Amino acid sequence: MKGMRFSEQVGYYGGRFVRATLAFAVCAAFLLLFWHGWFPDLRAPGADMRRVMAATVLTGLLAFKIAARVRTAERRRTARREALSDAELGLLLLTTVYLLLALSGGVTSAIYPMVYAVVSFLVTFHRLSVGLPLAAAAIGFEAVLSFGPNAAPDAAGAFPGHVAFIAVFALLNVVFLHAEVARQRRERRRRLEGEVAAMREEAREFRLISTALSSESRVRSRDEEQEKLSQGSIQTIHQQLYYNLALLRSALELQTCALLWLDESGERLKVKELCTDSSQVVEGSIPAGGGVLGAILKERHPFVLESPRLSLIPYYAGPAAVGSFVGVPVVEGQVPRGILVGDRAGGRKFDEPAVALMTSAAEQVVRVVQSERVFQAVERSKHEHERFYRASAELNRALTLDQVYNAAIAGARGVCDFDFAAIATYDAARGSHTIRCVVGEAADKLLGTSHKDPSSIASMAAKNKLALPAGGEWRERDVPVFSHPMRIKDYESLLVVPLIVKDQVIGTFTVAAQRPAAFPTDRREMLGVIANQVATSMQNARMYEVVEEQATTDGLTGLVNHRTFQERFSAMLGRAERRTFSVSLLLTDIDHFKKVNDTYGHPTGDEVLRRVAAILKASARKIDITARYGGEEFAIVLEGTDRAGARQLAERIRQEVSQQSFGSPKGNFQATLSIGVASYPDDAREKAEIIARADQSLYAAKHGGRNRTVCWGDMDRGKLKVAAAK
Repeated sequence: MKGMRFSEQVGYYGGRFVRATLAFAVCAAFLLLFWHGWFPDLRAPGADMRRVMAATVLTGLLAFKIAARVRTAERRRTARREALSDAELGLLLLTTVYLLLALSGGVTSAIYPMVYAVVSFLVTFHRLSVGLPLAAAAIGFEAVLSFGPNAAPDAAGAFPGHVAFIAVFALLNVVFLHAEVARQRRERRRRLEGEVAAMREEAREFRLISTALSSESRVRSRDEEQEKLSQGSIQTIHQQLYYNLALLRSALELQTCALLWLDESGERLKVKELCTDSSQVVEGSIPAGGGVLGAILKERHPFVLESPRLSLIPYYAGPAAVGSFVGVPVVEGQVPRGILVGDRAGGRKFDEPAVALMTSAAEQVVRVVQSERVFQAVERSKHEHERFYRASAELNRALTLDQVYNAAIAGARGVCDFDFAAIATYDAARGSHTIRCVVGEAADKLLGTSHKDPSSIASMAAKNKLALPAGGEWRERDVPVFSHPMRIKDYESLLVVPLIVKDQVIGTFTVAAQRPAAFPTDRREMLGVIANQVATSMQNARMYEVVEEQATTDGLTGLVNHRTFQERFSAMLGRAERRTFSVSLLLTDIDHFKKVNDTYGHPTGDEVLRRVAAILKASARKIDITARYGGEEFAIVLEGTDRAGARQLAERIRQEVSQQSFGSPKGNFQATLSIGVASYPDDAREKAEIIARADQSLYAAKHGGRNRTVCWGDMDRGKLKVAAAK
């Protein structure tokens, strides 16, 4: 844990281990006592009361432990810790039961059936991974009490029957009770899915969400937001509709006032809202094509009936006294949406003012739905623009290309739903696309691949500098997105947007979805804006990487410079101290390098530096630090490497450099290295001291004849002092 010393961590985790295993240790101790018959039968004369008192104390301790586990049950967090606590509590309960049996005569005791009840409880109210091992533990207790040296004579004979009954009780609870729990969970899940589906269907019927957002679409955060908006809008619509119907029923003295709404197919009507005194109104759907209801929808004008037959009013499922009926179409523009109906039980007829009031109410129904639709569209647009601006902010903060790619994918997902996305860079000279980032189908196979197909959609988008296909619908499936070997299948919607900077295409941004019409005009426009910002952010990230490389690397050798070496070395030593691993520093110097420059010229000397740097970089790992320390000196910091490993690598580098042949106008020549090694923590613990001792080791290697490796830990300090004095 952060902020703790190692000794404190040992104490902390040791205490947790002791607490976690205490109950199991107690149960094991009780098993041993049961085997040796330590607990006497209280029914026998002359029972040892000291053992009885000890058993009473131990029983009390077990009861206290069980009560403590019950009180702290709510503190459990992970499933693993909860299962461990359940197993501990179950073992303590079994130990208590078998202790009572031992005190009352063993497995032949009259209270023995309590074992079956406890086993049933443990298997029923625990997960199988806990309940079944506890049932097996009960059989273990049974065997100890039945076959111990002091067991009753008839205990062994009763053992098979007891085991069979324990197994039967456990199996019955597993088969029946767990199966019933699973059935109830499935039923609850089905009810929940049905309620969600009904809410979605009702939202589509009110035209609050498009039919493209069906139950088959993948649920994302944007969809969840839309579901919440739809749910709130539906509740608001129903409240306003019921209020209007109640007012209408009171004003016209109606027996029933109902809103019948067409479903998506337009073939059936549903009772969307109802205000009535009758209990015979249907709750399901009714046909919309026949009778007076069909005539109202077809003719789109009110119908009034006097003393109608109930067969003409299908929203009644049973007998009802209807003296007069009025039905008014609910029309949005030129599209029929439903029927507003009302009826009276007496003989009073519907006059023209009543029909006019019903017509006004039907118009108000349309206005209620439209207002909620507009409100939700505004809220949806607000949510999308918030995501859009958040994506823009993330792109502005991105400094590296990987950060740009991740921000681009997240931003695009905020404004539209897709199942596949890819960002590719474009090489105009070669006409090739290289996929740098991909999510969705075959992501691992596509990442990093290059494609050069002038007939592909990506190539045409880059050539024409336009988003393709037009409209975002993928109709020409024979045309590949990037190339024929790399086909993206099973997508109905596709959009490839070119990434343009200063009228130059630097890449493409591709999104695809399995459902049709996934990228309408407003989504395509927002994706275009995101693509423009992605292109600019990619260009900025490239310039940032160039500047970063120039600031951190040596221009001649390509290795990290001295300043960066010092920063990364400090960071590595910090990690080594926290995680307790070794670090070794190699300081190298090219022998007689001044002579090389003086004899063969500085261009040849620069080539020697580049060749040596390449050997050092190739010999080190990615986690190591390879740097130009200064002049002809280089440094390698080896993470997780002790003195022996550092010496082995240093010798390999030294031998490889000595085998190189360097060319010059004056002929070929060879160069050698002297290497000094110091290690953390064996040779020193502070960075400055490690560098100083590696430098002293390098000094010893040079004054010891050059072309050799000297480790600080193997060095003769006396000879070093004499050489330094000279």
